[in-house]
Amino acid sequence: MHKGVSTRSTLNQFCEHMAFVSQTEPKTVVDALEDNNCLTAMHEELNQFARNEVWTLVPRTSEMNVSGTKWVFKNKLDEQGIIVRNKARLVAKGYNQEEGIDYGETYASVARLEAVRLLLAYACMNGFKLHQMDVKSAFLNGYIDEEVYVCQPPGFEDMNIQIMSSN
Repeated sequence: MHKGVSTRSTLNQFCEHMAFVSQTEPKTVVDALEDNNCLTAMHEELNQFARNEVWTLVPRTSEMNVSGTKWVFKNKLDEQGIIVRNKARLVAKGYNQEEGIDYGETYASVARLEAVRLLLAYACMNGFKLHQMDVKSAFLNGYIDEEVYVCQPPGFEDMNIQIMSSN
C-alpha cells in the first residue's frame, strides 16, 4: 500500500511530537520506569495528589483494610492519530472490597449521553451559551468522612512506611 509523498512540513510536525512523548504504551511499571516520558507522566499524577493534600503516609496496622494500587498508562492521540501526550493514572484496586464493610455507596462522575443530548437540545432551544471544561482530577476535590487506606504507588514506595491514608 502506497502512502504518497511526505512533505518536509509534515515530517517536521511529526518529529516535534516524537521528541516529547513516548511512542509506546508501557504494559508494566518496570517498562514505564525505564521510559523518561512515562516517568514524567507518573510524576505529574503524583504531583496532583500532593497539591491537593490527598493523603498522608502512616504506618500499617493489623486493623487496616488496605487496597492495592496500580498504574494505568494511555497515549493520547490527536485527530491525525499522532501521539501528543502520555498519561499515567494511579487507580485503587477496589475489587477486593466488600459492600457494607469497606464501602456503603459508589459514585462515578460520568454524564450519560442522553443527559448531554437533552442539555444541548434545551440550550439550543433557549439560546444558551454552553462551555465545556475538562477537570483533570475532579475526584481529588471531593470529601469523604471515612478513612481509606491504599498501598503506595508501585515504583514509588517508601521502604519505612507502607500505607497511605486519605484524610
